[in-house]
Amino acid sequence: MSKANGVASSKLTGETISPHVMKAEYAVRGDIVVRAGEIGKELKKGKKFPFTDLVMCNIGNPQALGQKPITFYRQVLAICDYPQLLDAPESQKLFPPDVLKRAKEYLDATGSGGTGAYTHSQGVELCRQHVAQGIKERDGHDCNVEDLYLTEGASGAVKNILQILIRNEKDAILIPYPQYPLYSAAIALLGGTVVPYYPDEKKGWQIDPAHLEDVITQAGKDGLCIRALAVITPGNPTGQVIPRSNIEDLIKVSKKHELAVIADEVYQVNVYNSNMKFDSFKKTIKDMGSEYDDVALFSLQSISKGYYGECGRRGGYMEIINIPEDVRAALYKVASINLCSNVNGQICTAMVMNPPKEGEESYPLYKKEKDGLIESLKRRAEMIEGVLNELEGVSCTSIDGALYAFPTITLPEGAFKKAKEIGKTGEWLYCKEMLENTGIVIVPGNGFGQKDGTHHFRTTILPGEDQIESVCNRMRNYHKEFLSKYKN
Repeated sequence: MSKANGVASSKLTGETISPHVMKAEYAVRGDIVVRAGEIGKELKKGKKFPFTDLVMCNIGNPQALGQKPITFYRQVLAICDYPQLLDAPESQKLFPPDVLKRAKEYLDATGSGGTGAYTHSQGVELCRQHVAQGIKERDGHDCNVEDLYLTEGASGAVKNILQILIRNEKDAILIPYPQYPLYSAAIALLGGTVVPYYPDEKKGWQIDPAHLEDVITQAGKDGLCIRALAVITPGNPTGQVIPRSNIEDLIKVSKKHELAVIADEVYQVNVYNSNMKFDSFKKTIKDMGSEYDDVALFSLQSISKGYYGECGRRGGYMEIINIPEDVRAALYKVASINLCSNVNGQICTAMVMNPPKEGEESYPLYKKEKDGLIESLKRRAEMIEGVLNELEGVSCTSIDGALYAFPTITLPEGAFKKAKEIGKTGEWLYCKEMLENTGIVIVPGNGFGQKDGTHHFRTTILPGEDQIESVCNRMRNYHKEFLSKYKN
């Protein structure tokens, strides 16, 4: 609403907040999840539903669904948060020697303020050294600590990158549809434009470089300036692992069109198909030789996923490769405005990338916990994929990696009619009624982006093995009832 003299109103109302905020959407915390929160409160007050508990399959939040944290991480963090434990006589019995040694190293590196003080804006140097060591062991190429930023998960890095890339609404970012909604939401908040490209579902969600070329050409005709290509591997929500040859194709397209690459690699250890392996964009660019030294790359990792699942710690890193010095200065300025990332997250990121090694006291337990979690996730991926493919009208591609399934679903016309009456999509109705009837919280596919005429939903594979069979049975029974209800 405007004032009579034509000047915009200064009063704070829903009509006067930023239109960019109004445009941004984040499906994994959308209205179905809000309703789930209400149901959770009602359950605690004794209200009866057809279920006794909620199963939050809407987001990759492993420990919320019962995943146990890695002991080594928690022991070191406990001492870092309460340094008096180092000198306590009981500590020699409570903690292995390598835990005490590692905690002391981090405490010495953070200085007298410990985890309660600000750090360098790029992160504690020792933590960056440990991350750099892990990257070198993974890729076989050196990593300079000055190329590393320790961030608030990968999300913090994405926001910083997009801030320096997007100048106005003509600046566009290529993002995969389906995508992790952080990308579209952050682009909207900054006033940029999303240009979607579509991995091929019939080919296991792989990316056709010819399709990318067509999308880039059309964007140019539409007057847009594409600044960067975002790629997620292993895929969220699609679960594909991009093979090395396809990564090379994407790097070549990026070089040709002078695009920066945002490589979202937060599920890099979540690979379940023994015929596939994770290849990082950094390793691939370096292996391709000096001809590709002009391809700007932002490589992202997070402690929220993998077998670690430390979502609440808000830790991760961004490695910047082939970035000009003036852009580096701008990135540092943006990071400095936020002072530094969570110090516990920095320390945990360092441990994720530099875990206990063979011969150290904590290694046997660490290896047992890590291997057990990865094997369990693999079994759960296979079970969820199998059950989804049993359902009438549902087809799920192989869950080769990450933490999700993104099946396509064919719904009866009655469901679309009902959904239209309430201003929603068919898959939204399917997900909403699943919540109301089973307590399982999943996300409609349109919140991630999808080809016109297709319908999907996303579910995690994270319910524990003691719970997953029950979850699968609830899904089976609900699906039959939903189809019966709307076919008639």
